[in-house]
Amino acid sequence: MRTHLTRLTTSIAAASALVAGAALATPAGATAPPSEPPAVTLTPVAEVGGPVDMAWREGDVAAVYVVSQDGTITQISGDATNVVLDITDLTSANGEQGLLGLAFAPAGDKAYVNFTDNNGDTNIAEFAVDEAGVFNRDSLRTVLTIDQPYDNHNGGDLAFGPDGMLYIGTGDGGAGGDPERRAQNMQELLGKMLRIDPSTPSGDLGYTIPADNPFVGQEGARGEIWSVGLRNPWRFAFDAETGDLWIADVGQGEIEEIDVAPADGDGMNAGRGLNFGWSGYEGTQVFNSDTPVDGRQPPIYEYSHDSGRCSVSGGARARGDGAGALAGWYVFADYCTGEVFAFPVTGEGTELAAGDMTVIATTDQITAVMSVLPASSTSSAGPASNASTPPDSR
Repeated sequence: MRTHLTRLTTSIAAASALVAGAALATPAGATAPPSEPPAVTLTPVAEVGGPVDMAWREGDVAAVYVVSQDGTITQISGDATNVVLDITDLTSANGEQGLLGLAFAPAGDKAYVNFTDNNGDTNIAEFAVDEAGVFNRDSLRTVLTIDQPYDNHNGGDLAFGPDGMLYIGTGDGGAGGDPERRAQNMQELLGKMLRIDPSTPSGDLGYTIPADNPFVGQEGARGEIWSVGLRNPWRFAFDAETGDLWIADVGQGEIEEIDVAPADGDGMNAGRGLNFGWSGYEGTQVFNSDTPVDGRQPPIYEYSHDSGRCSVSGGARARGDGAGALAGWYVFADYCTGEVFAFPVTGEGTELAAGDMTVIATTDQITAVMSVLPASSTSSAGPASNASTPPDSR
């Protein structure tokens, strides 16, 4: 199936970027969000099979890299397309499994991918990338593997934060309702946001655990854990201007939620040690009453499954000159309805607040929304649409 990437532009400023997947963004001057929802249009810009993520590489302004669930990564530059990685023998697009995420190291010479292997387990793997943006398949190095007890809720996103560390969002292991209560189990890597340094192996690990991770040295806790209590953080993004961490966490049967973890005054440490509440809570509602959660970070926004909505596809604050009237708004979507949403954001730090959500566009099934471009480029916000599977099956 050939499916579409689309560009979302506002009526005030035309954006020049493809948009889909997880986000890194270009710093820009702060812009107060408008009080009225902007008018937008969606314009098809490329066709790729089963797109689920997108990334840019430092120094590679003209190209964008699109992840397909079947196990390929396609470089798109103007009208030219080139498959720069093929690991279809290592994974398969099966429900929520497959090649799910991509992040380039800050220097652009290495790439990290998140995929489920042929046993269904999560793999974080490293590849060397040449100057032309082609991945060296023979350089594959396994950084981290996580056993998956079920075939859904695999997370899939990964991103380098403003501190240069690699963040990995993991689902709760799957089935439904977190049956083994993994999301609150500090000895499990599932249902968490992880933070590692993938550049340097340490002992038997393919990575180093940063010494300033919040649970390092705590008895009964894995040092890789950065945040706790996530169900299926399919897509997350760091705000380019503030360093805040925005997480679109797919809900169970009733509520989809958007979480935000404010950064400190230096734009760092967003999410450090926070507990987002799953599975004690689904959004703001108690879910598993036998799983009490003290001091949880409640969502900044949630929406119900009314009108056919079922699965949030995050999500980023629109930044950069090309964001136009969307500057400062959080833009996201629902996979089932194909609606693209946005809400204005006010305040900062612990005073962050969401305004009213509005539907700004409608298209086919949407897997992800992002706002990013490398330095010297503009940015925009919009979806990777009509992908082969949803980010979460109930």
